[in-house]
Amino acid sequence: MLDGYFFVFKYAFNILIIGEFMISASARPYIDASVPVLRAHGLAITTTFYRNMFVAHPELTNLFNMGNQASGVQQQSLAAAVFAYAANIGNTAALGPVIERIVQKHLSVGIRAEHYPIVGQYLIGAIQETLGDAATAPLLAAWVEAYDSLARLLINAEKKAYAQAGIMPGQLRNMRVTQRHNESTGIVSFVLEPMDGDAVPSFKPGQYISVAVDLGDGHRQLRQYSLSDAPGLDHLRISVKRELAQPEAPRGEVSNWIHDNIKEGSVLQVTHPFGEFTPDTESAEPIVLLSAGIGITPMIAVLNRIAIKQPSRPMIFSHAARDSDHLSHRRDLDAAQARMPNLQIITFLETTTAGSSGDQSIVGQARTGLMEIAQLPSWPRSETNVYLCGPIGFMKAQWQALVAAGVPLTHVHREVFGPEMLDTLI
Repeated sequence: MLDGYFFVFKYAFNILIIGEFMISASARPYIDASVPVLRAHGLAITTTFYRNMFVAHPELTNLFNMGNQASGVQQQSLAAAVFAYAANIGNTAALGPVIERIVQKHLSVGIRAEHYPIVGQYLIGAIQETLGDAATAPLLAAWVEAYDSLARLLINAEKKAYAQAGIMPGQLRNMRVTQRHNESTGIVSFVLEPMDGDAVPSFKPGQYISVAVDLGDGHRQLRQYSLSDAPGLDHLRISVKRELAQPEAPRGEVSNWIHDNIKEGSVLQVTHPFGEFTPDTESAEPIVLLSAGIGITPMIAVLNRIAIKQPSRPMIFSHAARDSDHLSHRRDLDAAQARMPNLQIITFLETTTAGSSGDQSIVGQARTGLMEIAQLPSWPRSETNVYLCGPIGFMKAQWQALVAAGVPLTHVHREVFGPEMLDTLI
């Protein structure tokens, strides 16, 4: 059923891209001329946009990650997205995957058609406010046309996907936590079972659910967490990292609330699974999975599915962690190693400490330092799909190393937690 959903969605999505993602010849020169302007003023425009929209519509803060707002990451991400849209507006092949990612994220937070006019009003208003006299009437009209074209595409794609999944926008489902397990320092797994007696929703390894929590100050927030176990079981599992305060970002409101408040017997409200990062788990072809930090969670779902469906499949599973105390999901790795004769696990620990716990229980081979492609076992570089997941810095480093090692771009697939900077597009 899920494979049918993805086929229908991708087919409809491709038709939408071809048929609707168009702007007039008169508007195109103004969009093209906006590229250098957006490069120089994009962040100021998006900062103004969010500020004005939240003042007028405070209810929309429930749909946005306010931690990313506080750190400025969300504003930077939107600025990059608007710039990429302008720079590639005639290149549907380049924009297609980016738009699909946006659609999946919108589905996971319950974006509805009526939200788009609000966003459009304040985005165009922010362009006008930031650029002043440079925001001429023809330029603003061109951006209204471009935004309306993109909005129609997204609205129609999301409408079809909601209908295919059989849910309403923003629909939540109550699930009871039946197990809580400490995976490593700062990472806890939660096993979720439906309370309504219906089956667990189908999903593909790599996808995520949104978890809705009501925080102490009265506002609600949604966060996306990758499903960290194989599909087809009688439960879902998520693994949540406690996000501590950093110099460049505040502590994670939702992750800390979950760690502090959710125990066995607690109830969480979650969405249907969504997400476009879906590694191939059904074939027998070799596969390479590279992850860092909490990026291990979708890879564990992939690993566990392959261990069930294709246990003889050749696989390189490599993960980078701060140290052995931060190396999570060892039970899953150990179980997969026992089932999969052609699985090679290589762990990179940034630092090693003689007294740190668990040093002797690392599954597979251990390396010291940052992950390096040269230290991995060899694989047919031109034929094998490689999947990446982790922080942006890790993703950039591995992407560049893989390309330098001769891996075709078409064989490199990635999932980045947090707003994507679109660096490979722009």
